Amino acid sequence: MPYPDGYSVGMSRQSTLSLVAALLAALASVMVFTRSGASGDEQPTLRLTPIMISAHAGYFEGEAGMASADNRGFMSNAGFVITPDGVVVFDALATPALARAMLAAIAERTDAPVRHVVVSHYHADHVYGLQVFADAGATIWAHEAGKAYLDSDAATERLAERRESLAPWVNADTRLVPATRWLTLAAGDVHTLTLGDRQFEIIGGGGAHAPGDLMLRVPSEGVLFAGDLFFTGRIPFVVDGNTAAWLTALETIAQADASVVVPGHGPASTAVSDDLRATQTYIRYLRSHLGEAVNNMMSFDEAFASIDWQAFSVMPLFDAAHRRNAYSVFLELEAESLQ
Repeated sequence: MPYPDGYSVGMSRQSTLSLVAALLAALASVMVFTRSGASGDEQPTLRLTPIMISAHAGYFEGEAGMASADNRGFMSNAGFVITPDGVVVFDALATPALARAMLAAIAERTDAPVRHVVVSHYHADHVYGLQVFADAGATIWAHEAGKAYLDSDAATERLAERRESLAPWVNADTRLVPATRWLTLAAGDVHTLTLGDRQFEIIGGGGAHAPGDLMLRVPSEGVLFAGDLFFTGRIPFVVDGNTAAWLTALETIAQADASVVVPGHGPASTAVSDDLRATQTYIRYLRSHLGEAVNNMMSFDEAFASIDWQAFSVMPLFDAAHRRNAYSVFLELEAESLQ
């Protein structure tokens, strides 16, 4: 479907085939659930099977949709890379039970321990499993901007909410875990981590999706773990971010020379340029049309009603995310205009 004002988006045949292949592979990522008792706070056991994307790298692909008791909170992605001297993990999923399943699945592929966990950002669906890796002795790496979230009322309120909405997967024993190594990285800055015979590049995301965004590039595998700076097959969430910085982050991903990019949500991309274009087009459209409304001193409700959003309405999670995205960008552009 063509976008208004000359914008266009779509998946090439290669991208479509890649998506189909990824979806078929995701069928292997089956979760098996058992309960060992009747206690309401007792966490069930899960089993995860990774999707391998290179000789030594894989990821666990969450289901589409919002976190819920029905999907056991499994709606985000996490990845790992195996080296002779240990494993580097990217993100820890949304519950301790999922993290334990990750750890068990990795142990089926290597006897080497998990040495490091890199946190893409401190949002609940990516970090509630951290305690499992910390208790196993892994070093936790995160951007120092995450400290503010951990100390905030929002973090406390979110955990309380998830203990209700995701019980028993998130319960009284679930806790927020700070990093053991805090990094100060501006957009595009790189911190190099070496483990075994492989180098890893931790890349600053510039606070595009959330304060403290980080990505992980693995040159030897041709893989980039992008976290929530990259979404495939769905509307991105831009509510906590900065869309000007986000467009810069997407350019960083485009220039990363990765044959596979693993998003925070959705299947891994092997048609990176095509899949990036969908998010770039959406964000540019938001900024262009809402920016014009701000310049014309329109209210948000007036602006939202006057803009043609039809081309984006076919994208998954449009109804759940789009209006909130638009309002966030509207406020962002109002602040830009005052500067």
